[in-house]
Amino acid sequence: MKSIIVNMVPEETCMALLEDGELQAVEMERSSHSHLVGNIYKGRVQNVLPGMQAAFVDIGTGKNAFLYIGDGLPHETIESMPQNARIHIGQSLPIQIVKDAIGTKGPRATMHISLPGRNVVLMPTAAYIGMSRRIEDEGERARLHAIAERICPKGMGLIIRTVAAGQSEQSLAADVRYLVRLWESILARYKMRTKGSALLYRDADLIIRLVRDRFTADIDELVIDNEEAYQRVRSLVEANSPELVDRIRFYEAKTPIFKAYHIEEEIEKLGAREVELKSGGFLVIDKTEALTVIDVNTGKYVGKTNLGDTVYQTNLEAAAEILKQIRLRDIGGIIIVDFIDMEKESQKEELLTYMREQVKHDRTKTNIVDITSLGLVEITRKKTRQNIDSIVYSECPICHGRGRIESPETVAIRISRDIRRMERKSHAREGYEIEVHETVAEELRANQLMMNLAAEFGTDIKVTVKPGMHPENYTILQQS
Repeated sequence: MKSIIVNMVPEETCMALLEDGELQAVEMERSSHSHLVGNIYKGRVQNVLPGMQAAFVDIGTGKNAFLYIGDGLPHETIESMPQNARIHIGQSLPIQIVKDAIGTKGPRATMHISLPGRNVVLMPTAAYIGMSRRIEDEGERARLHAIAERICPKGMGLIIRTVAAGQSEQSLAADVRYLVRLWESILARYKMRTKGSALLYRDADLIIRLVRDRFTADIDELVIDNEEAYQRVRSLVEANSPELVDRIRFYEAKTPIFKAYHIEEEIEKLGAREVELKSGGFLVIDKTEALTVIDVNTGKYVGKTNLGDTVYQTNLEAAAEILKQIRLRDIGGIIIVDFIDMEKESQKEELLTYMREQVKHDRTKTNIVDITSLGLVEITRKKTRQNIDSIVYSECPICHGRGRIESPETVAIRISRDIRRMERKSHAREGYEIEVHETVAEELRANQLMMNLAAEFGTDIKVTVKPGMHPENYTILQQS
């Protein structure tokens, strides 16, 4: 049974997808910083980088958007463009955001506009017809392609979405008519606004995207705990997919919806560095600026037959959990997985085959590249929106993102060096008072370092615990 559970408060909307009670996907959106992906802007070119065939475009959000001028066009085509057709500073352009601002990087934009509907995606600036890879029946693909050729507006393109399988031509044509009218209204707003940058079209919020992209015939129930959102969803579904209306339910119980469905504790686990496997093994997930590294460990699992089989079974279980964690945490970019070394080539191939089959269920484009002799598997996954990690968590003010701090012993040795440096300049006849974190104070008392220093310089050293002090910081007061 597949369920979509929606928890909604004024500050945040959170969606969870369950399959037989197990969490499969989470998506979160906050009103304080909504996503930019899908938004269309009238942008003004601020800077052109000819060497990179790119430009930075002001869209009025604080950070300039990065625009690749070629947008996939061959180099020869760009070079053959007349000079007056090339992008220049001060030029206004209609652009669409395809990737949110992440960290210090601004959003990524494109001039290839796409407008998603329920059954189709309209591409006003690209004249070709595409189709979802998840529609596998050749007969249905041929039928939909023929329909697309008939209903596609001249000079525009269409992508047939997965949900369009089995839909009538009238249903698809209605989608296209709506999207064409939407594009015409966007163009009208673009022409009306003559100065500066401006938002021309805001992509749908999470509730609308949920109905548009996820609420399909294979979903058994959609449960929402906000009455206004519930009524809004019912109206949308009645207009687009009336056969699914009976699957929408308003949650009225007093127990919070995520607690009732045991989702709350599962979301909390998504911030953990270690993930336990049912067999007793575990994963360690570390994130760097350029990539994410996942290490597989056997842990308490000792197997039942031999070492080779134990390793293979652990890796197989880990592979399933890794793909689940990647999907739940919405990890994008380059992912390196350090599996436990397997001696048999056949087991390596079976592991890769299994992973490639499983990633077909991921809505985000994911590629399992290969496995090395050391058991390293490279995975690439498309990154567009801010993931839960970047929304829920911020850098630790104690370790500043390092994930570790100096040990109390290290801080104690730094204190001793500073006292020796101070003694070389002038002797403290009345002694020193040192204010430290409680863990450092315990270390100083345990190793008698300060007693030895006091004896060495013939002075008194008093250690004081200062509440709230950073574990790596300390204050040395010289009594005169």
